Amino acid sequence: MTAAIVGWAHSPFGKLSGESVESLIVKVTTDALAHAGIEAKDVDEIVLGHFNAGFSPQDFTASLVLQASPDLRFKRALRVENACATGSAAIHQGIKSIEAKAARIVLAVGVEQMTATPGPEIGRNLLKASYVREEADIDGGFAGVFGQIAAKYFQKYGDQSDALAMIAAKNHKNGVGNPYAQIRKDLGYDFCRTESDKNPFVAGPLKRTDCSLVSDGAAAVVLADVETALKLGRAVAFRAAEHVSDFLPMSKRDVLKFDGCALGWKRALAQAGVTLDDLSFVETHDCFTVAELIEYEAMGLTPEGQGARAIKEGWTQKDGKLPVNPSGGLKAKGHPIGATGVSMHAMTAMQLTGDAGDLQIKNAKLGGIFNMGGTAVANYVSILERIK
Repeated sequence: MTAAIVGWAHSPFGKLSGESVESLIVKVTTDALAHAGIEAKDVDEIVLGHFNAGFSPQDFTASLVLQASPDLRFKRALRVENACATGSAAIHQGIKSIEAKAARIVLAVGVEQMTATPGPEIGRNLLKASYVREEADIDGGFAGVFGQIAAKYFQKYGDQSDALAMIAAKNHKNGVGNPYAQIRKDLGYDFCRTESDKNPFVAGPLKRTDCSLVSDGAAAVVLADVETALKLGRAVAFRAAEHVSDFLPMSKRDVLKFDGCALGWKRALAQAGVTLDDLSFVETHDCFTVAELIEYEAMGLTPEGQGARAIKEGWTQKDGKLPVNPSGGLKAKGHPIGATGVSMHAMTAMQLTGDAGDLQIKNAKLGGIFNMGGTAVANYVSILERIK
């Protein structure tokens, strides 16, 4: 263990018409430093996760974090981007600086403002995270990409519409208790399973309730080396932090296997010296319900093609043997691209410190996180444990 989360902040996710990228960054930065009990002058490095890809006219955003305090002026700040895993990329970069002893305290911030962009342009922006040469013409943007994956999965393993609806219903039920979630409504299995005017098919076998939301939002975490963290009010340490990249073109791999995700989990569990059975819960990247289904298999919860067992037998429910997405996941919480990975780490830290309120998993000791960019191209796995 070389780094720990010592404080965090989280904006609401949703359509935040009164906010800007800058105002969201400033708010979560200010609140995270206060929560950590860290003065701005003591921050050594700032890492901002911001995908952008055309959502905001303001690019080159790293130094906007300095707007939160005059004492952040002249701190080194950089922006990172790794598609939908941008937030985790920011955190893992901060960990590397601490491991290298180039920093003692790092502020990692994730942000995105998506809802001000017209719908067709949103789809085009998101497809920039695909292999444009081969995949840019897929109808429906990234929903179309995962609609193709779902169709191939159904063709190989049978119709999984029941399982996908159960995953959506689970995550929406969990999201009711999340004060930051974009949708806080228990939609129920029947609504998620049934095609209707309010839940039409979007791409392939995926309905609207199978797709994560277009969102604005921000989150921040303060990282510190373990020695410093143990002197502060709380410390949630990284037992593991793994990053695995796979080929960008879907044509170069079996997109039903999420091999990068599987390898990331294998390496992270080995690094932490634990098994999947030791985890109290997992926050995983349910950009689409079929992604969560395949991730059950990639993390080793079920064999390939049997992911439906995990949801149908109740394993991933909040009271199951491995609760998955007790926060409501991207499905209920929302998915502001650059903020998602930071949010997942903040929500996991809340669980491990007993600060998750209505979302709380009883006696949570170890939390796993999987955040991915693209179609399991950028794969980040973290395993967290409270040490103070």
